[in-house]
Amino acid sequence: MRVVMMGTGAFAEPTFLALLDSRHQVAGLVTNPDRPSGKEREMVRHIKQLAVERGVPVFQPESINTPEGVAGLRAFAPEILVVAAYGQILSAEVLEVPPRGGINVHASLLPKYRGAAPIDWAIYHGEKQTGVTIIRMSTRLDAGDMLAQEALDILPDETTGELEARLAPLGARLALQVLDQIEAGTARGQKQDQSLVTKAPKLKKEHGLIDWSRSAELVCCQIRAMQPWPTAYTYWHRPGKPPLRLIVLRASPQPTAAPAMPGTVVAASAEQVAVAAGAGSVSLLTVQPAGKKPMPIADFLRGHLVQVGDRFGSETL
Repeated sequence: MRVVMMGTGAFAEPTFLALLDSRHQVAGLVTNPDRPSGKEREMVRHIKQLAVERGVPVFQPESINTPEGVAGLRAFAPEILVVAAYGQILSAEVLEVPPRGGINVHASLLPKYRGAAPIDWAIYHGEKQTGVTIIRMSTRLDAGDMLAQEALDILPDETTGELEARLAPLGARLALQVLDQIEAGTARGQKQDQSLVTKAPKLKKEHGLIDWSRSAELVCCQIRAMQPWPTAYTYWHRPGKPPLRLIVLRASPQPTAAPAMPGTVVAASAEQVAVAAGAGSVSLLTVQPAGKKPMPIADFLRGHLVQVGDRFGSETL
Protein backbone atom coordinates (compact mmCIF):
# COMPACT_ATOMS: atom_id res chain seq x y z
CA MET A 1 0.00 0.00 0.00
CA ARG A 2 1.02 3.61 -0.54
CA VAL A 3 1.48 5.04 2.96
CA VAL A 4 2.04 8.49 4.44
CA MET A 5 3.63 8.49 7.89
CA MET A 6 2.61 11.23 10.31
CA GLY A 7 4.66 11.57 13.49
CA THR A 8 7.28 13.34 15.55
CA GLY A 9 9.84 12.08 18.03
CA ALA A 10 11.33 8.88 19.40
CA PHE A 11 8.07 6.95 19.71
CA ALA A 12 7.26 7.46 16.02
CA GLU A 13 10.70 6.58 14.64
CA PRO A 14 10.58 2.75 14.89
CA THR A 15 7.23 2.72 13.08
CA PHE A 16 8.62 5.01 10.38
CA LEU A 17 11.71 2.83 9.94
CA ALA A 18 9.62 -0.35 9.90
CA LEU A 19 7.46 1.10 7.12
CA LEU A 20 10.56 2.08 5.14
CA ASP A 21 11.88 -1.48 5.41
CA SER A 22 8.54 -3.09 4.59
CA ARG A 23 6.98 -3.95 1.24
CA HIS A 24 4.73 -0.89 1.56
CA GLN A 25 5.59 2.32 -0.29
CA VAL A 26 6.20 5.33 1.95
CA ALA A 27 5.07 8.31 -0.11
CA GLY A 28 5.96 10.96 2.46
CA LEU A 29 6.53 12.00 6.06
CA VAL A 30 4.30 14.61 7.68
CA THR A 31 5.89 16.02 10.82
CA ASN A 32 5.81 19.22 12.84
CA PRO A 33 7.49 22.42 11.63
CA ASP A 34 11.10 23.14 12.55
CA ARG A 35 11.47 24.98 15.86
CA PRO A 36 14.28 27.39 16.81
CA SER A 37 14.95 25.69 20.13
CA GLY A 38 13.57 23.37 22.80
CA LYS A 39 12.66 19.72 23.13
CA GLU A 40 10.48 19.59 20.03
CA ARG A 41 13.30 20.93 17.85
CA GLU A 42 15.35 17.76 18.38
CA MET A 43 12.30 15.52 18.02
CA VAL A 44 11.52 17.01 14.60
CA ARG A 45 15.15 17.18 13.48
CA HIS A 46 15.87 13.50 13.98
CA ILE A 47 12.85 11.97 12.26
CA LYS A 48 13.21 14.50 9.43
CA GLN A 49 16.84 13.47 9.03
CA LEU A 50 15.79 9.82 8.74
CA ALA A 51 13.39 10.77 5.94
CA VAL A 52 15.99 12.78 4.06
CA GLU A 53 18.52 9.94 4.31
CA ARG A 54 16.00 7.52 2.80
CA GLY A 55 14.81 9.92 0.08
CA VAL A 56 11.32 10.39 1.53
CA PRO A 57 9.65 13.78 0.91
CA VAL A 58 8.88 15.75 4.08
CA PHE A 59 5.86 17.99 4.66
CA GLN A 60 5.78 20.23 7.77
CA PRO A 61 2.53 22.21 8.00
CA GLU A 62 1.79 24.24 11.12
CA SER A 63 -1.66 22.64 10.96
CA ILE A 64 -2.55 19.70 8.76
CA ASN A 65 -6.22 20.71 8.95
CA THR A 66 -5.86 23.95 6.96
CA PRO A 67 -6.63 24.01 3.22
CA GLU A 68 -2.87 24.17 2.60
CA GLY A 69 -2.30 21.19 4.87
CA VAL A 70 -4.98 19.10 3.19
CA ALA A 71 -3.65 20.02 -0.26
CA GLY A 72 -0.10 19.07 0.70
CA LEU A 73 -1.28 15.72 2.03
CA ARG A 74 -3.38 15.07 -1.06
CA ALA A 75 -0.33 15.64 -3.25
CA PHE A 76 1.23 12.50 -1.75
CA ALA A 77 -1.78 10.47 -2.98
CA PRO A 78 -1.75 8.18 0.07
CA GLU A 79 -3.82 5.04 0.25
CA ILE A 80 -3.64 5.06 4.05
CA LEU A 81 -2.16 7.16 6.88
CA VAL A 82 -0.06 5.75 9.71
CA VAL A 83 0.03 8.15 12.65
CA ALA A 84 2.23 7.98 15.77
CA ALA A 85 2.74 10.83 18.25
CA TYR A 86 1.87 13.46 15.64
CA GLY A 87 0.24 15.78 18.16
CA GLN A 88 -2.74 17.01 16.11
CA ILE A 89 -6.31 15.77 15.94
CA LEU A 90 -7.06 15.10 12.28
CA SER A 91 -10.14 16.66 10.74
CA ALA A 92 -12.70 14.69 8.76
CA GLU A 93 -11.38 16.32 5.60
CA VAL A 94 -7.86 15.06 6.30
CA LEU A 95 -9.07 11.54 7.06
CA GLU A 96 -11.02 11.49 3.80
CA VAL A 97 -7.88 12.08 1.70
CA PRO A 98 -6.68 8.44 1.78
CA PRO A 99 -9.33 5.94 0.63
CA ARG A 100 -8.46 3.58 3.49
CA GLY A 101 -8.41 6.31 6.16
CA GLY A 102 -5.76 6.11 8.84
CA ILE A 103 -4.48 4.09 11.76
CA ASN A 104 -2.96 5.46 14.94
CA VAL A 105 -0.21 3.87 17.05
CA HIS A 106 -1.10 4.80 20.63
CA ALA A 107 1.08 4.03 23.67
CA SER A 108 -1.54 2.83 26.14
CA LEU A 109 -4.07 0.09 26.72
CA LEU A 110 -7.02 2.03 25.39
CA PRO A 111 -9.54 3.17 26.44
CA LYS A 112 -7.23 4.12 29.35
CA TYR A 113 -4.99 7.15 28.88
CA ARG A 114 -6.32 8.88 25.82
CA GLY A 115 -4.24 11.94 25.02
CA ALA A 116 -0.77 13.29 24.33
CA ALA A 117 1.15 11.78 27.28
CA PRO A 118 -0.13 8.23 27.90
CA ILE A 119 3.20 6.77 29.02
CA ASP A 120 3.86 9.55 31.52
CA TRP A 121 0.43 9.34 33.14
CA ALA A 122 0.45 5.53 33.32
CA ILE A 123 3.67 5.68 35.36
CA TYR A 124 2.43 8.67 37.39
CA HIS A 125 -0.65 6.75 38.52
CA GLY A 126 1.35 3.67 39.49
CA GLU A 127 0.10 1.35 36.75
CA LYS A 128 1.83 -2.03 36.63
CA GLN A 129 1.08 -2.56 32.94
CA THR A 130 0.65 -0.48 29.84
CA GLY A 131 1.02 -1.29 26.17
CA VAL A 132 0.24 -0.25 22.61
CA THR A 133 -3.11 -0.06 20.86
CA ILE A 134 -3.62 0.38 17.12
CA ILE A 135 -6.87 2.17 16.35
CA ARG A 136 -8.75 3.38 13.30
CA MET A 137 -8.41 7.15 13.10
CA SER A 138 -11.46 9.24 13.90
CA THR A 139 -12.07 12.93 14.52
CA ARG A 140 -12.34 12.27 18.27
CA LEU A 141 -9.17 12.03 20.32
CA ASP A 142 -7.95 8.40 20.47
CA ALA A 143 -11.55 7.17 20.27
CA GLY A 144 -11.46 4.94 17.18
CA ASP A 145 -12.12 1.22 17.02
CA MET A 146 -9.26 -0.92 18.32
CA LEU A 147 -7.57 -3.08 15.69
CA ALA A 148 -4.77 -4.58 17.81
CA GLN A 149 -3.52 -4.31 21.37
CA GLU A 150 -0.62 -5.79 23.32
CA ALA A 151 0.34 -5.28 26.97
CA LEU A 152 3.77 -4.74 28.50
CA ASP A 153 4.77 -4.78 32.18
CA ILE A 154 6.13 -1.51 33.58
CA LEU A 155 9.43 -2.19 35.35
CA PRO A 156 9.70 -1.01 38.97
CA ASP A 157 12.28 1.77 38.39
CA GLU A 158 11.42 2.58 34.77
CA THR A 159 11.19 6.21 33.63
CA THR A 160 8.95 7.50 30.86
CA GLY A 161 11.89 7.70 28.47
CA GLU A 162 12.96 4.14 29.20
CA LEU A 163 9.44 2.76 28.85
CA GLU A 164 8.87 4.68 25.62
CA ALA A 165 11.99 3.04 24.18
CA ARG A 166 10.47 -0.40 24.87
CA LEU A 167 6.97 0.46 23.65
CA ALA A 168 8.02 2.06 20.36
CA PRO A 169 9.24 -1.16 18.65
CA LEU A 170 6.10 -2.93 19.85
CA GLY A 171 4.04 -0.22 18.18
CA ALA A 172 5.98 -0.65 14.95
CA ARG A 173 5.36 -4.40 14.89
CA LEU A 174 1.64 -4.04 15.58
CA ALA A 175 1.27 -1.28 12.97
CA LEU A 176 2.72 -3.50 10.22
CA GLN A 177 0.54 -6.39 11.37
CA VAL A 178 -2.59 -4.24 11.11
CA LEU A 179 -1.58 -2.81 7.72
CA ASP A 180 -1.32 -6.35 6.36
CA GLN A 181 -4.74 -7.17 7.78
CA ILE A 182 -6.28 -4.05 6.25
CA GLU A 183 -4.75 -4.85 2.87
CA ALA A 184 -6.08 -8.41 3.08
CA GLY A 185 -9.52 -7.27 4.23
CA THR A 186 -9.27 -9.21 7.48
CA ALA A 187 -8.93 -6.31 9.96
CA ARG A 188 -11.65 -6.30 12.62
CA GLY A 189 -12.27 -3.39 14.92
CA GLN A 190 -13.49 -3.47 18.52
CA LYS A 191 -15.38 -0.58 20.08
CA GLN A 192 -13.82 1.08 23.13
CA ASP A 193 -15.70 0.87 26.42
CA GLN A 194 -16.58 4.50 27.17
CA SER A 195 -16.99 3.76 30.88
CA LEU A 196 -13.27 2.93 31.13
CA VAL A 197 -11.93 6.07 29.44
CA THR A 198 -9.22 8.02 31.29
CA LYS A 199 -7.29 11.05 30.07
CA ALA A 200 -3.58 11.68 29.53
CA PRO A 201 -3.22 15.40 28.75
CA LYS A 202 -0.04 17.00 27.46
CA LEU A 203 2.46 17.62 30.25
CA LYS A 204 3.29 21.10 31.48
CA LYS A 205 6.30 22.19 33.52
CA GLU A 206 4.14 22.54 36.63
CA HIS A 207 3.29 18.84 36.52
CA GLY A 208 6.85 18.25 37.70
CA LEU A 209 6.29 19.90 41.10
CA ILE A 210 6.43 16.99 43.54
CA ASP A 211 3.22 16.39 45.46
CA TRP A 212 4.49 15.15 48.82
CA SER A 213 0.92 14.45 50.00
CA ARG A 214 0.82 11.34 47.78
CA SER A 215 2.08 8.04 49.16
CA ALA A 216 5.83 7.44 49.04
CA GLU A 217 5.35 4.94 46.23
CA LEU A 218 3.33 7.40 44.16
CA VAL A 219 5.79 10.25 44.79
CA CYS A 220 8.48 8.00 43.30
CA CYS A 221 6.14 7.22 40.40
CA GLN A 222 5.81 10.95 39.72
CA ILE A 223 9.60 11.35 39.74
CA ARG A 224 9.95 8.55 37.18
CA ALA A 225 7.04 9.80 35.08
CA MET A 226 8.54 13.26 34.64
CA GLN A 227 11.71 12.00 32.95
CA PRO A 228 13.06 13.04 30.55
CA TRP A 229 10.72 16.07 30.63
CA PRO A 230 9.77 18.21 32.51
CA THR A 231 11.62 16.46 35.39
CA ALA A 232 10.33 16.35 38.96
CA TYR A 233 11.31 19.20 41.24
CA THR A 234 10.74 20.61 44.70
CA TYR A 235 11.93 23.55 46.81
CA TRP A 236 14.08 23.06 49.87
CA HIS A 237 13.13 25.43 52.66
CA ARG A 238 15.69 25.98 55.45
CA PRO A 239 15.79 28.60 58.20
CA GLY A 240 17.15 32.00 57.25
CA LYS A 241 17.76 31.22 53.55
CA PRO A 242 15.72 31.52 50.35
CA PRO A 243 14.14 28.34 48.95
CA LEU A 244 16.46 26.26 46.76
CA ARG A 245 14.96 24.60 43.69
CA LEU A 246 16.03 20.99 43.51
CA ILE A 247 15.37 18.54 40.68
CA VAL A 248 14.88 14.99 41.94
CA LEU A 249 15.95 12.35 39.43
CA ARG A 250 15.94 9.16 41.51
CA ALA A 251 14.30 8.24 44.78
CA SER A 252 13.05 5.16 46.59
CA PRO A 253 9.95 4.70 48.76
CA GLN A 254 10.29 3.68 52.40
CA PRO A 255 7.24 2.04 53.98
CA THR A 256 7.41 3.81 57.35
CA ALA A 257 8.25 7.28 58.56
CA ALA A 258 8.13 9.27 61.76
CA PRO A 259 4.81 11.15 61.98
CA ALA A 260 5.32 14.44 60.15
CA MET A 261 3.65 16.77 57.69
CA PRO A 262 4.25 15.64 54.08
CA GLY A 263 7.39 17.27 52.70
CA THR A 264 9.16 17.36 56.07
CA VAL A 265 12.67 15.91 56.37
CA VAL A 266 12.38 13.01 58.83
CA ALA A 267 15.91 11.61 58.51
CA ALA A 268 19.19 13.27 57.55
CA SER A 269 22.81 12.18 57.72
CA ALA A 270 25.99 12.66 55.70
CA GLU A 271 24.69 10.25 53.05
CA GLN A 272 20.91 10.18 53.32
CA VAL A 273 17.83 12.38 53.25
CA ALA A 274 14.34 10.98 53.83
CA VAL A 275 11.24 13.10 53.30
CA ALA A 276 7.79 12.37 54.72
CA ALA A 277 5.08 11.60 52.19
CA GLY A 278 1.33 11.16 52.63
CA ALA A 279 2.15 7.58 53.62
CA GLY A 280 5.70 6.40 54.25
CA SER A 281 8.76 8.42 53.33
CA VAL A 282 10.91 9.02 50.27
CA SER A 283 14.67 8.54 50.27
CA LEU A 284 16.34 10.92 47.82
CA LEU A 285 19.00 9.19 45.71
CA THR A 286 19.97 11.50 42.82
CA VAL A 287 19.33 15.24 42.74
CA GLN A 288 20.25 18.26 40.64
CA PRO A 289 20.47 21.73 42.17
CA ALA A 290 19.61 24.65 39.89
CA GLY A 291 22.45 25.31 37.47
CA LYS A 292 24.38 22.19 38.48
CA LYS A 293 24.84 18.67 37.14
CA PRO A 294 22.98 15.65 38.53
CA MET A 295 24.70 14.15 41.57
CA PRO A 296 24.22 11.40 44.14
CA ILE A 297 22.58 12.69 47.31
CA ALA A 298 25.82 12.07 49.26
CA ASP A 299 27.68 14.50 46.97
CA PHE A 300 24.94 17.09 47.39
CA LEU A 301 25.11 16.74 51.18
CA ARG A 302 28.84 17.49 51.22
CA GLY A 303 28.04 21.08 50.36
CA HIS A 304 24.56 21.45 51.86
CA LEU A 305 23.41 20.84 55.41
CA VAL A 306 19.96 19.27 55.35
CA GLN A 307 18.43 18.85 58.79
CA VAL A 308 15.48 17.00 60.27
CA GLY A 309 12.53 19.39 60.26
CA ASP A 310 13.49 21.16 57.01
CA ARG A 311 10.64 21.32 54.51
CA PHE A 312 10.34 20.41 50.83
CA GLY A 313 7.43 21.66 48.76
CA SER A 314 6.29 24.51 46.54
CA GLU A 315 8.29 27.72 46.30
CA THR A 316 5.94 29.38 48.78
CA LEU A 317 4.81 26.96 51.47
